[in-house]
Amino acid sequence: MHRNIFNLYIIKASKWFMLIMPIVVLFYNENGLNQFQVFVLQAIYSVSIVVLEIPSGYFADVLGRRKTIIIGSIMGFMGFLTYSFSFGFYGFMLAEIILGIGQSMISGADSAILYDTLAYENRKGEYLRYEGKISSLGNFAEAGAGVLGGLLAVYSLRYPYYFQTAIMFFSIPAAFSLIDPPSTGSVVKPGWQQIKAILIDSLVVNKVLRFNIIFSSVTGAATLTMAWFAQPFFKQINLPLATYGIMWTALNLTVGVVSWYAHHIEFKLKQKNTLLIISLLIAGCTILTGLFPTYWGLLFLFLFYMTRGLATPVLKDYINRGTESHVRATVLSIRNFMIRLVFAIVGPVLGYMTDHIGLSYALILSGSLFLCFGLVSTFLFIKVLRPID
Repeated sequence: MHRNIFNLYIIKASKWFMLIMPIVVLFYNENGLNQFQVFVLQAIYSVSIVVLEIPSGYFADVLGRRKTIIIGSIMGFMGFLTYSFSFGFYGFMLAEIILGIGQSMISGADSAILYDTLAYENRKGEYLRYEGKISSLGNFAEAGAGVLGGLLAVYSLRYPYYFQTAIMFFSIPAAFSLIDPPSTGSVVKPGWQQIKAILIDSLVVNKVLRFNIIFSSVTGAATLTMAWFAQPFFKQINLPLATYGIMWTALNLTVGVVSWYAHHIEFKLKQKNTLLIISLLIAGCTILTGLFPTYWGLLFLFLFYMTRGLATPVLKDYINRGTESHVRATVLSIRNFMIRLVFAIVGPVLGYMTDHIGLSYALILSGSLFLCFGLVSTFLFIKVLRPID
């Protein structure tokens, strides 16, 4: 059973060894897409996740996390294969839909199988540490991929996609090697009424879970937005193309290091202070990056990524602690659903503003929106928060 953790490391690394990320916007531009179309593509990706996010988490609870992760790994491989041989918006759209379906099958199920594996070994108190390590490994993988992806892009912007397809293949045998831990609690009976019941409990009845999900959706959408603003910001400040991979590597190493120590940081700061700091820094750094469209803006970008490294494992841990084993994947999928839904609404608007008004104004508006909604959701969450056992 303990080998699940090693296999999850492989799946995470293959998912996050993203050779394409340092040059993805440049690749889109080379194939005739503007910034609005870039955000539309990512909105389509988010919608394709949204459509199956909650059902896939539910299927993971009913049919087994291993099976859904296997399906997701295969779809991830097929998505990048499609990308490798596409040359325009509609081909990229098909690839994003396939990738979105694959991502929805894995998200929630991977965290659930990790938590239940540790619970099976009477070590569930160590979840935040392992979630932080897995998140950290993903960011280290993306950091390493940044350098290699940048080097490959010197020869052709399409080469990173070819190699990315090969890397995604390695997640498939790792997924087949997983073992479903025995579930505790009531047995989930298949049916849409059960999904409805879990939704009502998560978003209406359980106040702690509801405000956790709302806060996570604001924070997660903000981090997704900044990820797609980073390369246009590099371009705005005239960062040399050869350094894109290095800069992307440095940003993800920053996230990885903070995620590795997230459990120590959260323990020192305590829950309420951690939430408030995450909310203020996520929004504040977005605004300041827009206000300083120079190399100084990179300092705020790095501080943003540090905050992202803390937020991801901490917020997942809070949800896992308040969720029963037999519905854990479904609840985590509800969280991911909300994040993608918010991004799908906000992303294209900000992309349009970037094309027609300017990147700096789009960043300032984005940060201002996330500051307002972030603070409200923070105080609502803090108000109902229960201390960690």
